[in-house]
Amino acid sequence: MATLVAGSMGALTVVSEYGSGLIRTTIVAVPARGSVVPAKAAVTAMLWTAVGTVVSTGSLLVSQAVLAGRHAGVPLTHPGVLRALAASALLAPVCALIGLGLGALIRHGAATVVAGVVTLLMLPPMFSEGDRWSADVNHAMVSAAWKRLVQNWEPDPGSPGYTATVPGSWIVYAVWPLIAVALAVVVVRRRDV
Repeated sequence: MATLVAGSMGALTVVSEYGSGLIRTTIVAVPARGSVVPAKAAVTAMLWTAVGTVVSTGSLLVSQAVLAGRHAGVPLTHPGVLRALAASALLAPVCALIGLGLGALIRHGAATVVAGVVTLLMLPPMFSEGDRWSADVNHAMVSAAWKRLVQNWEPDPGSPGYTATVPGSWIVYAVWPLIAVALAVVVVRRRDV
């Protein structure tokens, strides 16, 4: 749910200006078009990092309160808990920046949301971990990277599939938003308003 909401809201930061025509005012106020997108990206990243941190920390605290009553709680010092907490907190800004990039590329609200849903939620399950090429594509997806980062046990060495690595999953978290924002900068610089 967080993926969908953050991606859609990230897209709206750009699409709403194009839809209302306010982008013309923005470009007049800031003639250097290339600096508009990084500024929007910085604000979007900060906002969604705060939201992601509050939501993931709140979820952890509530779940631990429920599980502690059943003597099944996991302390914050347990191996992998902080990594899972960070990955969950950073999922929101990653998806918001991808949505922002898609919004700048597509410039239409509904089409951008559909593209975001397809990219972030529907494509990853289409690729299994049974074949090497399919596993490589799957591991390059944000949702698969998140799943690996929140998994605090090592994959079974005897499993028939290929598994993602933790460093590779962090790289996926970094590369997707960078590419999305870079493409948005290029498109905003070259396209007419």
